[in-house]
Amino acid sequence: MTNGPLIVQSDKTVLLEVDHEQAEDARIAIAPFAELERAPEHVHTYRVTPLALWNARAAGHDAEQVVDALTTYSRFPVPQPLLIDVVDTMGRFGRLQITNNPAHGLVMSTTDRAVLEEVLRNKKINPMLGARIDDDTVVVHPSERGRLKQALLKVGWPAEDLAGYVDGEAHPMSLAEDGWALREYQRQAAQAFWAGGSGVVVLPCGAGKTLVGAAAMARAQATTLILVTNTVAGRQWKRELVARTSLTEEEIGEYSGEKKEIRPVTIATYQVITRKTKGEYKHLELFDSRDWGLVVYDEVHLLPAPVFRMTADLQSRRRLGLTATLVREDGREGDVFSLIGPKRYDVPWRDIEAQGWIAPAECIEVRVTLTDAERLAYATAEAEERYKLAATANTKTPVIKSIVDKHAGEQTLVIGAYLDQLEELGAELNAPVIQGSTRNKEREALFDAFRRGEIATLVVSKVANFSIDLPEASVAIQISGTFGSRQEEAQRLGRLLRPKGDGRQAHFYSVVSRDTVDTEYAAHRQRFLAEQGYAYTIVDADDLLRPL
Repeated sequence: MTNGPLIVQSDKTVLLEVDHEQAEDARIAIAPFAELERAPEHVHTYRVTPLALWNARAAGHDAEQVVDALTTYSRFPVPQPLLIDVVDTMGRFGRLQITNNPAHGLVMSTTDRAVLEEVLRNKKINPMLGARIDDDTVVVHPSERGRLKQALLKVGWPAEDLAGYVDGEAHPMSLAEDGWALREYQRQAAQAFWAGGSGVVVLPCGAGKTLVGAAAMARAQATTLILVTNTVAGRQWKRELVARTSLTEEEIGEYSGEKKEIRPVTIATYQVITRKTKGEYKHLELFDSRDWGLVVYDEVHLLPAPVFRMTADLQSRRRLGLTATLVREDGREGDVFSLIGPKRYDVPWRDIEAQGWIAPAECIEVRVTLTDAERLAYATAEAEERYKLAATANTKTPVIKSIVDKHAGEQTLVIGAYLDQLEELGAELNAPVIQGSTRNKEREALFDAFRRGEIATLVVSKVANFSIDLPEASVAIQISGTFGSRQEEAQRLGRLLRPKGDGRQAHFYSVVSRDTVDTEYAAHRQRFLAEQGYAYTIVDADDLLRPL
């Protein structure tokens, strides 16, 4: 028994004492297989889940490593039933394998006949399967490859897909490494993806996920479909690909609300692909428009349900998911695992920061006390209205102005969710406002002016959460959000993590209303960043406003 920082409990919760001298080492050791649930000041609560264990297994971790991490850092003996359950759960991955049989095509085989018998008797799984070849092998209908993997995951027998991939239509390209080179972790990420054939690479915002995509494209040497969150993000992808690869502008098409170009490399937005016309997803035909060799899903944690459905039919194509966080607020992480592929590469944000590739960040929660009138309005409001009232309270305005003044001369983003609030703040701060209805041309012009330092402060809605490259932004002030979204918190901090030319620190403020659901949602949002090693300092708004 050691005086370690972990307390491992039989219900698969793991408590981490944050102030312990070994806390950081323990956090890194358990991160591949444990999910953070709560992150108050002194003790963080993790849970060991089957999906996290299977992701760890697919990423190359074995049960022995998991057991070793738990026993090495645990303060008390680890419950034996939990250790046995870890070994058994990780052992479930891969007992069923999907492969290509020269005589029979796509088949599912097993190393454990009883498991095959069990799934064959499942009423949802059986129709996806064809003839029994022998005791351990059954034919799989090729069109059901993705849906079969989804169904097997749900019954606790995740299949290892070794059936391989079609090369797709050839299209030569290479990385133009004059004046730059892939960072070691980017190279490792691309190699881990290629070795697995499909799956997800998890890297912090600002760590160059686009270049991992470019490296995968250079390896594939094939036509590529890239799915992105919005048109601005798509155009950033295009600029990066033209700058960092042998691809020309003419080889890269934009498929958005404004253009419908299909070229050897086509960049499409999730919005246009999932737009319905007369009740049908007309643009999903884009998936079949070329013999794609690679499909890249940017910000895969935001993948819309219709794209999941189409991806189930794309299992013979190599698929790369890129994200800063595998957290999905809709709970569909299992579908990402089944349909895009398991996590192939992950690295703690703090590791990348320590290497100097992303900026160090200070996270501060500023708590505001509502006026008596605001408190009464909040107390008497309907439950569904309370968050908006708390998030948009006028009492926040002088606090926000004070933070902007404190960082005068620094590139600052004010980020919120409610348009009326953003418009009012834009007027108060004399700053441009970018929101959903802002035309793409105007958005790009404002972002460019911000990058050049001609605009010091931008007020932005959630359109700036994703894939917007603003390397010199060093201050973000979050004033309202999508309830308790952990993924949104990660994306917003990510706007600041591009390394600064002068090496300075980034500052991430969250302004919340005390004694309201605003505070509760803030605590929930912060969970993911706490898992990455970021600590929030809580300060009172009155202290912030007090003259020095």
